[in-house]
Amino acid sequence: MNDLEDFIALVRDELGVPVAVEDAGRALHDLPGWDSLHLLRLVTVLEARTGRSINVIDLLEAPSLEFIYGLAATG
Repeated sequence: MNDLEDFIALVRDELGVPVAVEDAGRALHDLPGWDSLHLLRLVTVLEARTGRSINVIDLLEAPSLEFIYGLAATG
C-alpha cells in the first residue's frame, strides 16, 4: 500500500466495496454497501499489510476512507 490509490484498491479487492479514489473523502455511511463489519475487516487487513497496530478508537471515529488511509500510513 504505497498511496491512496493502492489503499482504495485494497478496500475494493479485500472488502468488495465498489469505491474509487474520488470516493475517499466521502462519509463512510455514504459509501455504497458500507457497514460496520467492513470497518472491522479493514482494520484486520491493514494491520496484516502494514505489520502495525491501528488504534481502533481512532478508526471508529473515522469520517472517511481518506482519514483511515492517513491512520494506516502514519501508524
